[in-house]
Amino acid sequence: MARETLDKKIRLLLDEILILDSMVEAAINGAVDALKNQNLRAAQRIYDGDREINARRFQLENDCMITIATQQPIMGHDLRLLASILEVSAELERMGDYAKGIANICLMIGTEPLVKPLIDIPHMASIALGMLHRAIAAFVNGDTDAALIIPAEDDRVDDLYNQIYRDLISIMLANSSAIDQSNYLIWAAHNLERLADRVTNICERTIYSVTGELKELSASDDETAPQVQT
Repeated sequence: MARETLDKKIRLLLDEILILDSMVEAAINGAVDALKNQNLRAAQRIYDGDREINARRFQLENDCMITIATQQPIMGHDLRLLASILEVSAELERMGDYAKGIANICLMIGTEPLVKPLIDIPHMASIALGMLHRAIAAFVNGDTDAALIIPAEDDRVDDLYNQIYRDLISIMLANSSAIDQSNYLIWAAHNLERLADRVTNICERTIYSVTGELKELSASDDETAPQVQT
């Protein structure tokens, strides 16, 4: 009976991870769409909605800690999975902050004409969110094969970020009045680049929860990417 109870609690926690992920994916999609279309009302909703993501993460964390404290004894695999749920929820909450940041950038730019059509940033978001969606599925299902493959796609996100960075620097050099907005758009792209990096962290946690191996799946590309102070 104790085993059945623990399995049920873990299943509920994983369901909460799926819900939190869906909230984060919607927030990122909505923030990028608001920025592209300069929809200030939508941007404000996403900015304010970050509180719901935070609250959901903290409730999940609390439920996970209660499970660890009350379900004894816990086998090694169960403990690794519960610890990884804590880590993944924190990663998702931070991704929610990126959505809030992009929404705030939309609000700061306001109705000022964009210095360039937003094509690459939505493309970045599409790739990064595809990675995130599959990484969460891999985590919930304990799919280490998928977890090993997904991080390789981060190179595509980094390439787009570097291209956006170069394009916006060129715009700034050609037109000093575009400096502020160009910097804002670099920040938006940087948030998406960091989101993809955090997807790799989730994949590492998937492998750890299943095998017990702490494996670094890819070296951070921050050393070669243009630097944005965080």
